Formats: sequence, structure tokens, C-alpha cells
Amino acid sequence: MSRVRAIVLAGNGINCEKETAYACRLAGADDVDIVYLWDLAAGEATLDGYQLVCCPGGFLDGDDLGSARASTIRLRHTQINGKSLLDQFREHVEKGGLILGICNGFQLMIKLGLLPALDGQVGVPQATLTWNNSGRFEDRWVTLKADPESPCIFTRGIEMMELPVRHGEGQIVAPEDTMATIVARHQGPLVYINPETGTATEEYPLNPNGTRYGIAALSDSTGRLFGLMPHPEAFLHRTNHPRWTRENLPEEGDGLQIFKNAVNYIRENM
Repeated sequence: MSRVRAIVLAGNGINCEKETAYACRLAGADDVDIVYLWDLAAGEATLDGYQLVCCPGGFLDGDDLGSARASTIRLRHTQINGKSLLDQFREHVEKGGLILGICNGFQLMIKLGLLPALDGQVGVPQATLTWNNSGRFEDRWVTLKADPESPCIFTRGIEMMELPVRHGEGQIVAPEDTMATIVARHQGPLVYINPETGTATEEYPLNPNGTRYGIAALSDSTGRLFGLMPHPEAFLHRTNHPRWTRENLPEEGDGLQIFKNAVNYIRENM
């Protein structure tokens, strides 16, 4: 069984690194390191030796140029020993590693081309994220349903879950044929739903950003690259839930299972 090592990126406006690192530890990861982006850029740290890379939520570079755009440029063009930082991500993927992007980290993954990576095109942008249809920052809890046919290893065994969102640019946009392919290949592993009907919705505020087909997350075809707009690291214990004093909730928050699935996969397969 593998010793699980996770790296959690920090710096330049990322502000959820401690919660994300705590979630990895709570899920059973053996070694969890918080590493600053500039240490990667300076060659003082590397993704080598880690099976799980976490890109947490926050406001990279203050969302200048658009969410995660400035950091995307930095990771594509910063060279260390003749390789870009994006090349490190590609090599991590080629070795069978996992990548989890949450909110701002999801925005970074999409703009780097790590998701949806249709037909194995890792590093080729195929979609983007833009302003919520509401035209405002959305801070609310949403209900999600997992697709049991998705290849995503992070959502295995999950049926429904509640998680908070807090984003201004969460609407996934892509050419219609790309969106149709994502749906057909089950690479949208979580969707916003109407909790009364259990069906995917584009209706506001149940869907806080207006993404087509209710898609709240993306996975690549291997299931090892996963990004989502809701924050699983913000619901690890029942006391994180706004109704914890009024409902008989399980001790473990819904978001923890996403991290447990990653740790269990690594132990069993890497």
C-alpha cells in the first residue's frame, strides 16, 4: 500500500490552503505539504514525489485579467531547467498522479487546459469560466448529484451532497459540441440539482452561475483530474453546515468523501 503524499499550492491570493491541507490529513494522507507557487517558480520545490496535487480556492493575483488568468500565463511560461511549470503538471499526469482543483483552483485547471482534456489533450484549453449569469458574487449552499457513470475517482460512491459555493466567475462555457461531448462521456461528474425533483438544473439560485446542463465540476477521461466550483474543504464536519443545530446531520461533512476517495485510490493503485 502506498504512502500518500499530497502537495497543496499556496500564495498569490490562494486563501484556502490550510483548510485543503487539513482535509487531506483528515482523509488519511500521510504527508501533506503546503508549497508556495513562487517556490515552484524558483525551482526550490517540485511536484515530484507527490501523488496528489491540490489547487485550492482563493483569488489568484486578485483575479486580474480574469480568474486565474495571470497565474495561467506564469505557469505556462516560467522555465525551470528548460521546462515550464505546466510541463511539471503534464509529467505528473503522465505518471498517473491526481490533481484536484477547487473553485479558483478549478479555474486554473481549466485555463491551463488540464480540464476537460478531451481525447487526452492535456494542456490544451478547450473551455473557460466566465461571470455568473446573476452578474454578482454568489455565496450560498447548493445541492449536488453525482453521475454514477462518470470515470471520476473523486466522486465514487457519492449520490448527493450539499456544499457551499463562493465565486463570481463560475459559469463553464465552451463550444456546444464540446459541452455535448462532456455530457456524453460523463465528464461532468457533479451537477447542480433541484433538491425537490433530484434533476439537474440551470435555474437560479439552485444553479448559482448558469452553467449549461447544470454542470458543477469536470473530470478528464481517466478520472484522475478533477475540478469543481463548490468547496468540499468547507464541509468536513457537521458543525460547518448552517443548519447543524437544527438537523440531525452525520458527524462527517459531505465534502470529506472527495478527499477520502483520492487517498484510497492512491493507496490501492499507486
